[in-house]
Amino acid sequence: MYITRAMEETVLAIQNSFPILLITGPRQVGKTTMLKKLSDSNRKYVTLDDPLIRELAITDPALFLQRFEPPVIIDEIQYAPELLTYIKMHVDQNGRNGDFWLTGSQIFHLMKNVSESLAGRVGILNMLGLSNSEITNRPSSPFKTQPNELIKKAKLAKPQKLGQIFERIFKGGMPALYANKTAGVEIFFSSYVQTYLQRDIRDLTQVGDDQAFFRFLSCVAARTSQIVNYADMAKDVGISPPTAKHWLSILVTSGVVFLLEPYFNNALKRLIKSPKMYFLDTGLCAYLTRWTSPEALEAGAMSGAFFETWVVGEIVKSYLNAGRRPPLYYYRDKDQREIDLIINENDTLYPIEIKKSAGPSKNAVKNFEILHKYGLKVGPGSVICLANDLLPIDENNWYVPAWLI
Repeated sequence: MYITRAMEETVLAIQNSFPILLITGPRQVGKTTMLKKLSDSNRKYVTLDDPLIRELAITDPALFLQRFEPPVIIDEIQYAPELLTYIKMHVDQNGRNGDFWLTGSQIFHLMKNVSESLAGRVGILNMLGLSNSEITNRPSSPFKTQPNELIKKAKLAKPQKLGQIFERIFKGGMPALYANKTAGVEIFFSSYVQTYLQRDIRDLTQVGDDQAFFRFLSCVAARTSQIVNYADMAKDVGISPPTAKHWLSILVTSGVVFLLEPYFNNALKRLIKSPKMYFLDTGLCAYLTRWTSPEALEAGAMSGAFFETWVVGEIVKSYLNAGRRPPLYYYRDKDQREIDLIINENDTLYPIEIKKSAGPSKNAVKNFEILHKYGLKVGPGSVICLANDLLPIDENNWYVPAWLI
């Protein structure tokens, strides 16, 4: 069963504007499936996962492009960076938009080569797993806190109860888990982690100790929604802080973890300057932290962290699916005052608090006043929670049900 992806319109717009379209993102989030769905019968498909085809692409790129003449989908382009120069030559000679559709699971190896070889010729999109709006088959757009935008969304969205939301959190967003026939969640993620470790991390990044890296992966999962502390993570895993920093950068650039940077302004003082980290697939995070059911997760000590992680991930996806970089930050000062999320658009700050509660108090928005205090331009704010309906808190802020994002 194919689930329509929110990124489809953005893909078609880019392929009409650039000779090359590149979709990056973690394995198995649906990059190739979407491109195949959007392609016509004239577009060939080839994957560099095939060792024989990969060898041809590496040793004789010119012959490869004769054999697989565009329009073409080339899957897992990071395995043959030698192709990029020849793709550039072909594009410069022919100048047709949409000739090459490329996918890549390893952003950290790919982007340097792309920026050097294909600058000005490629439109790049970053794809993650299924969003809640995609799974529930409703329109997707970048999340905004403006009441008129929220009211429009509320007319199209179907309310979800606590159990339904935590079932979604526990399962995550991998399309294979929403197919008609699939293995269980635990079996799927066990296989996924082995593939990720063996094929991507060991083969492409020369991480020498698989078991230590797996422990680090689990350590990061256990700290989702927390401020990054390399020394503590290194101590827990038995590695050095520089290694922890390097390994976290691998998780970020391969689309497993999102770093939320702190908002900085010269007017603000005493700020925490370390980023917060969030797992982008809550299903993988739940597997790594050994939760065995949605009910156990919802009742457990990490339920608030998982809820916050899911909300942040959904908002990140809403921007990426529209082809936009998420303009997201958080605020925390040395007096422990925190704003979970800030959308910074057009020099206006839109504050967001995230609460795993059906009825947060009005005090949930008290820290929003910090932004006003320093004379910053502040727009409407939101408290994203488990409320049943979209309701105003005061003239500037609203309770937003989590199923509405």
